[in-house]
Amino acid sequence: MSQHAGPPRATDEPSIPEPTFAERARTLVHQGRTGTLATLSRRHPGHPFASIMPYALDAEGRPLVLISSMAMHTQNLAGDGRASLLVTQPGATDDPLASGRVTLMGQAARLSRDDIAAARPAYLAAHPNAAYWVDFEDFSFWRLDVRDVYFVGGFAAMGWVEDADYGSARPDPLAEVAEGIMEHMNRDHADSLLAYARFFAGEAADEARMVAVDRLGFKLHLRQAERRWSTRIAFPREGTTAADSRTVLIEMSRQARPA
Repeated sequence: MSQHAGPPRATDEPSIPEPTFAERARTLVHQGRTGTLATLSRRHPGHPFASIMPYALDAEGRPLVLISSMAMHTQNLAGDGRASLLVTQPGATDDPLASGRVTLMGQAARLSRDDIAAARPAYLAAHPNAAYWVDFEDFSFWRLDVRDVYFVGGFAAMGWVEDADYGSARPDPLAEVAEGIMEHMNRDHADSLLAYARFFAGEAADEARMVAVDRLGFKLHLRQAERRWSTRIAFPREGTTAADSRTVLIEMSRQARPA
């Protein structure tokens, strides 16, 4: 009998080393630029109202938004500051349910003049086009103070993250270069990916694609005939830069395919 997925694991300690849920959540939100903001409707009290929302982050990973007083979500927040922001893994189009997403729950409030001084450059760095309307009188900066976090890393990888753990976590050091690493490996080293799967995970496959990489290892999507599944492979040591990861991947390739 087929099952959708097993229950969430009781611990955040995986059998193969990988970043904690807090780190993975912080990394995903760091990589994103736009999420879905859910507010409580004033027109239909108690009913969720969702809207697309560009955002930036402060030093503690709290979302910063620049919104107009004419927007419905701003009017909703003025009546009740409770809100959630859903951020999905960038580029996850093939199978969104197998990809990462984070829901940040908290209380939104308009920033004071002192807080705007730090929020403005952070927001404009993430959204340069906002310079055209940032000084309009009807626009103001708001911040979502995170009270709880729910992370989903794909099937059977999900759980709540304490707000303090999320706030103290830092984005993975490979976050900015991960896309380039995956593109390079999938384009130029498909044979090495198959060798990794066979040697390090004991998985024989017809096709392998790298779909995630972090300082502790990487994830492969595998296909053999009609079967499709995923496996994670750990680095023998941490890779904190693109150069580090390249060196480690070369070493692993040599080990997986000895002369």
